[in-house]
Amino acid sequence: MAFSGKYEVESEKNYEEFVKQVGLPRTEIDKGHNFKITEVQQDGQNFTWIQHYPGGQSITNKFTIGKECEMEAIGGKKFKVTVQMEGGKVLVNVPNYHQTSEIVGDKLVEISTIRGVSYERVSKRLA
Repeated sequence: MAFSGKYEVESEKNYEEFVKQVGLPRTEIDKGHNFKITEVQQDGQNFTWIQHYPGGQSITNKFTIGKECEMEAIGGKKFKVTVQMEGGKVLVNVPNYHQTSEIVGDKLVEISTIRGVSYERVSKRLA
């Protein structure tokens, strides 16, 4: 499937301003800076999305397109969402937060927006 693979962060734009809008403490902001690997397993409409952090920590979110699920964000915040897919993009929309993830060539491009502040992360496919 299009999203399946292991990706390493290649570039980021506007991380600090974005996480300040989220309201994360400095320790969680630094943890996010050290984030490097995303692993995605896609089986049709079913996804497992894993973010690996240094020190063996990870966040795993499992979801099915069009069905409500609970997700965890950096900092341990949990929220309910129904993930959608539109035009090949995975979309997460909750009040005050919007994220799109798409494959562009061999890269995973993720754009998150909270209260008008956007953050872009581009990761290259490793496997």
